[in-house]
Amino acid sequence: MAEEIFRSENITKRYANHLALDNVSITVDKQSVFGLLGPNGAGKTSLIRIINQIMAPDSGTAYFNGEPLCPEHICRIGYLPEERGLYKKMKVGEQALYLAQLKGLKKSVALERLKEWFIKFEIEAWWDKKVEELSKGMQQKIQFIITVLHEPELLIFDEPFSGFDPINTELIKNEILALKENGATIIFSTHNMESVEELCDHIALIDNSKKILDGKLKDIRSSHKSNTYNIGFRGDFAALKKGLNGHELIEEGQDEGLNKAKIKLADGIRLNTLLQAIIPHVEVEFCTEQIPSIRDIFIEEVNKNKGR
Repeated sequence: MAEEIFRSENITKRYANHLALDNVSITVDKQSVFGLLGPNGAGKTSLIRIINQIMAPDSGTAYFNGEPLCPEHICRIGYLPEERGLYKKMKVGEQALYLAQLKGLKKSVALERLKEWFIKFEIEAWWDKKVEELSKGMQQKIQFIITVLHEPELLIFDEPFSGFDPINTELIKNEILALKENGATIIFSTHNMESVEELCDHIALIDNSKKILDGKLKDIRSSHKSNTYNIGFRGDFAALKKGLNGHELIEEGQDEGLNKAKIKLADGIRLNTLLQAIIPHVEVEFCTEQIPSIRDIFIEEVNKNKGR
């Protein structure tokens, strides 16, 4: 059984007449990437602020390494907010050194680590530049370094790829995975579902203040399968339809001379039965099961929640 680093139990938070979190419970395992997902205004930021002790819940309890969350845990958490907070007029190196010391690092240790990161990211020339001279993506790199510099056990990244081009996005993704390999745990909040599929081990989906989905990424995708297959074949669709026998032809198309069909199997019918039925009529080139994307699952679950 995996060891947890963070757990919330029935966290509730209200702002005046708005209920931001309604009895939300999650468990984040150590050395994992946990995707915290949801539409805008769902309650994700409120939960992140509670973990960072920027504010307290109205009810419920949060735990860090099995202990009730308290101020002493702050130095063991790193937080990269969606809204960046660098001082525009300060020089990059001076500011990074100052913020590292606020996280408890000695100046000599902070300086050594910063030089290593600046060399790794090939940004040594930025040290004496003012933050306002840098692009949004460059500022983002600096803030990422500041977030991870004190080597916290738990890292929280809120839209970490905002402002990055594809090359730098890939760079930061690789660094996140390296941090995990070196023992860190990551809570990752984003609207980029492709990044979720690439990085996350576990996800929780919050909508309208409630947690509506929670589990391992691979288990959630598997549980949302619809018994639908993509089939490429040679022959015509009229011939294919002769073997369908009650299976649903959802979509037809063609690519480079090969006909393609998306077929949903009838209830209780296995793939082999379908293939045996259509092979006398067409020449099957490939057959792959359609596994729903996290984007599709996100949309499906949020729409479903509207009717609850």
